[in-house]
Amino acid sequence: MTPEVRLRNVEDRDVEVFFDHQADPRAVEMAAFPARDKAEFATRWARLRGDDALFVRTVVVDGAVAGNLGSWKDSGQQLLGYWFGREFWGRGIATRALGLFVDDVSIRPLYAHVVTRNVGSIRVLEKCGFRRDRVQDSKAHASDDGIDELVYVLTA
Repeated sequence: MTPEVRLRNVEDRDVEVFFDHQADPRAVEMAAFPARDKAEFATRWARLRGDDALFVRTVVVDGAVAGNLGSWKDSGQQLLGYWFGREFWGRGIATRALGLFVDDVSIRPLYAHVVTRNVGSIRVLEKCGFRRDRVQDSKAHASDDGIDELVYVLTA
């Protein structure tokens, strides 16, 4: 049976689940993004939720918090980010959630940065219509920490 995937506004109780997701060592490795401590994480989410210029949503799967999606403006680009609990990986949930999210966020182009080794996330982006941004890739190089990223863009 196909699980029900829906998006809703972030609630206080969701932030604790998000914290656990981002603290998972395997997820940290895949995203190449360090986990935050609990106080820093809570402060960040309070700021995110209080900023009306940001789009943040909780992903709920069959009643359980599966992850979150967000979009924000940075350096003149509308960026996209998401994080899902490992128990929800590989089930098509991120693809369905991102599809719902990009239907709600009409700003284009929409950009996503992804670590080259994160094949699952690359597949999610491509299934949702994102394409590698060759212009940015030609300028891209490994970050200061030596991690190679690709930039994906959704234009339509």
